[in-house]
Amino acid sequence: MELLTELFSDWVGILSFGVIAFIILMALFFIVFFMARSGDPRA
Repeated sequence: MELLTELFSDWVGILSFGVIAFIILMALFFIVFFMARSGDPRA
């Protein structure tokens, strides 16, 4: 818990968490997007 309070105690930690969360969500979106498009022969 000490790590989480240190992470969210300043702007650098909050922005770092935001960037990490954004990259993970973007990766999940691209995985789902490309898996859905790979079965479609006309694209």
